[in-house]
Amino acid sequence: MQNALRSPRPEDAAQRRGGRAAELLAVLQEEVESGLLPPGTPLDERALAARFEVSRTPVREALQQLAARGLVLIAPRQGVTVTRLSIARVRAMLEFIAELEALCAKFAARRIDAALSQALDAALARCATAAAAADPLGAAEDYVVANDHFHDTIYAGARNAYLAQQICQARRMIRRYRRGNLHGKAQQARSLADHRVIAAAIQAGDEARAASAMLAHLAAGSTAFSEFLAMIPAEYFDADFFDAAGGAAR
Repeated sequence: MQNALRSPRPEDAAQRRGGRAAELLAVLQEEVESGLLPPGTPLDERALAARFEVSRTPVREALQQLAARGLVLIAPRQGVTVTRLSIARVRAMLEFIAELEALCAKFAARRIDAALSQALDAALARCATAAAAADPLGAAEDYVVANDHFHDTIYAGARNAYLAQQICQARRMIRRYRRGNLHGKAQQARSLADHRVIAAAIQAGDEARAASAMLAHLAAGSTAFSEFLAMIPAEYFDADFFDAAGGAAR
């Protein structure tokens, strides 16, 4: 009976706070990475505590974790904001992703088999269905999901888990800047045409053509990058600057 009536231990309270902080971290990280909380958005501890019906302590802990991951910026006397990336940083990340995805396409072509060929056909059909949907607003997110599935199929076909992990981590960091990248019907049509070229090269076992087609597909070249930037609000970007070692900072 004494055990049932004992006062809560301090470690129990700490464990509950840690659990709530982890829950808040997961929700806020997804909202930042998806672009639901765009770059530059201010985050107020009091408002977040009220939203999640918790004290400010787990909110503060979650924000500190987000800051450690580079997703928010905590500035003295200025509060917390969703991190803005510089244009130089965004371009560097897109170039990095493009090169890794090209390598994935190359490996997929090298390791093509009947199962992968069928999976690519199914992924293409899913993209085509989403692109042809009558409702342009409803089709936008459907095509984004179908596009991700197509690329995920190539990652699986490359049979290199470490490479796929690196790409997925980089894609998560840049995702908030690509939120509206495939929402236009013309963009979806170009994307689908590129997908067909990439899939055909992989299915033919042509490693060089698969890699070059993937590089051409992704927005890292000068013209494609300019079009990519034109779709992103200027306030999402930090000023370009370089660190003491000469590399792009943030």
